[in-house]
Amino acid sequence: MSVEEAAAILRGGGLVVFPTETVYGLGADAANPHAVARIYEAKGRPRFNPLIAHVPGLAEAERHGALRANARRLADAFWPGPFTLVVPRRGDSSVAELACAGLATIALRAPAHPIAQELLAAFGGPIAAPSANRFGHVSATTAQHAAADLEGRVDLVLDGGPSAIGLESTIVAVDDAGAVTLLRPGAVARADIEALVGPLAAAKVGHIQASGMLESHYAPRAQLRLDAEGPRPGEAYLAFAAPAPPGGATLSASGDLVEAAANLYASLRALDAIGAETIAVAPIPAHGLGEAIRDRLMRAAAPRC
Repeated sequence: MSVEEAAAILRGGGLVVFPTETVYGLGADAANPHAVARIYEAKGRPRFNPLIAHVPGLAEAERHGALRANARRLADAFWPGPFTLVVPRRGDSSVAELACAGLATIALRAPAHPIAQELLAAFGGPIAAPSANRFGHVSATTAQHAAADLEGRVDLVLDGGPSAIGLESTIVAVDDAGAVTLLRPGAVARADIEALVGPLAAAKVGHIQASGMLESHYAPRAQLRLDAEGPRPGEAYLAFAAPAPPGGATLSASGDLVEAAANLYASLRALDAIGAETIAVAPIPAHGLGEAIRDRLMRAAAPRC
């Protein structure tokens, strides 16, 4: 199937799985509330959880959100790329209120993947897209993962190969006063953002402003035990900075956080597939991409909703 066919499906209110540099997205016409509702239905996603509207770049983003100086500074630095801005929503935005979960803000991202950009150009409008998996499950980093999770629930899957980054976008909110709050750590590191706008404020606990903020999320079927120096009897082990033991997997034998991020979701899916009841996970450093990896692992290990 071609990008043009995918764009036609979106214009008809259908759902298309498409690749981005972070994870695969489940896309719909962001201006069509019925199509957006199909995303929530396909994923089993609660409607209080807002979606990200994908756009080609800053010009289109400014049609939907009020980007003040700090927001534009961040967009200039990190778009196109794995970075999402939550900003005040413009009253004349075509993006459906359902995609924004009724909030006065809108989440915007310009993806860097060439197929995602081609799809945006062919479609000609914003595409609402969370990760292409059932709600709360491990995100999809291949077309096959997405198709298996959403079988019979989508109209087309575009295959762009394995996701290069394998970890969702960083999400920050920029308010009317220019204050910048980190809502979700991700592929753009905190230090790189703070180098541009100064220290980041922490998100309010229990206040859902963007994707990925629920306490329990990104979870495999197996239970997770974090910061484990080794497996206990009967556990599968997810190693870091060391080779995988028999029956386990490694995020990066060399301790490379970029490699670890790219392998995280595929490794969790692989250990789930062998029937592990518990996955013990090696300690992950908290700096750079490690902050985002640890965030995903802590949410995956949290008590299930």
